[in-house]
Amino acid sequence: MERSRSYELMFIVRPDIDEEELAAIVDRIGQTVTTNGGQVTQVDFWGKRHLAYPIGKLQEGHYVLMQIQQGPDKITELERSLKLQEQIIRHLIVRRD
Repeated sequence: MERSRSYELMFIVRPDIDEEELAAIVDRIGQTVTTNGGQVTQVDFWGKRHLAYPIGKLQEGHYVLMQIQQGPDKITELERSLKLQEQIIRHLIVRRD
């Protein structure tokens, strides 16, 4: 198994989600990372912001940025988990150098 690498995970959650549900979603994603042998090093809530372009009929969303340490072989599992969550309207995972 390769060593873990640093990644940034940015995701946008539906705007109709309240703060408790948002925290539960972030916890669920963090559990997915740690279950797969990774570590969440930082979570930044950027708040509700206007989207650059409409997604579906949504004009805004809750932005969350996570710094994670994860093995490269487990990133596909994390992506699959993010796609299955209906509250997440967009996500992006970028490897940090």
